[in-house]
Amino acid sequence: MAARIANRGADMSGGRHFPIRSFVASVVLVAVAAASVYLSYELVVKPRRALQDQIREQGVTILKLQQENQRLEAYLKILKRIDRRARVEVLRQAKDQQGSLQTTIRFTEVDDAGKPINASREFTLPGQEVYFDTLVIKFDDHFIEQGDPLKGGALMVFRRIFSSTMRAEDGFVIDKDGQVPEVYAERQAASEFEKDLWKRFWDLANDEKLAKERGVRAIHGDAPYMRLEPDRVYEICLRSTGEVIITPGTRMAPPAE
Repeated sequence: MAARIANRGADMSGGRHFPIRSFVASVVLVAVAAASVYLSYELVVKPRRALQDQIREQGVTILKLQQENQRLEAYLKILKRIDRRARVEVLRQAKDQQGSLQTTIRFTEVDDAGKPINASREFTLPGQEVYFDTLVIKFDDHFIEQGDPLKGGALMVFRRIFSSTMRAEDGFVIDKDGQVPEVYAERQAASEFEKDLWKRFWDLANDEKLAKERGVRAIHGDAPYMRLEPDRVYEICLRSTGEVIITPGTRMAPPAE
C-alpha cells in the first residue's frame, strides 16, 4: 500500500515539472524583440524625426530670409529714388569793381530725365560757398517700404539760397514759407494733409506727439553747401528717405552753335 502511494506521488511530481527551456526561449525572444524595437527607434525613427524637424526649421528660416531679402531689395530701390531734384549751373564767377568775388548761378528744378519742370531763375551771390537752405519732412520707414501714397517719400521745401559772406535772412527765396511747394502742386493737387504739414511745420517740429500722429519720423532744416567752381553743374537731390545731397560738379556742356 505504501509503495503504491509513493509511486503515485512520483507520477504526480513528474507531471508538474516546470518547462525551463521554453521559458528561457520565450524570455530571449521577448528580449530580442524589445532590442529590435529599441534599435529601430534609435537608428531609424528618431533620426528620421530629427531630420524632418531640421528640414521644417530650415524651411521656416529660408522663408524668413526670402522675406527679409525682398524687404531689403524694396528698400534699396527706395534709397535710389529721388523725390525732388534741382540743377545748379555756375554761369559766371568773377570779381566786381570792389574786388569781391561774385558767383552767378542758374537754379532749375528738373525731373528724373533732367527735363525742367518750371522756369529757371538766376541769382548772383557774393563769395564762392553757396548754401541751399531747405526744410525736410521724413516719414516712418514702414510708410516708405509700403509705398504709401501720402507718406511713401520725403517732402522738402527749398527755403532760400545764400552764401557764406551774406546773412541767411538776406538769401534768395525759392519756395514760399508755409505753403506747399509749387513743384508738388504742379504734379498733383496738394492734399489737406500736405497743406497742414507745411502750415504747421514748426509746430510739428516741436511736438513729438503731434508728429507721431502724422507718421513723421523727423522734421527739421537742412542746409548743405558747396564751394562752387565756374562752368560746373551740380544737382541737389532729396532721396525718398529724407537725405538732401549735392552731387559732385560736372563740366557744363558748351552752348549749341
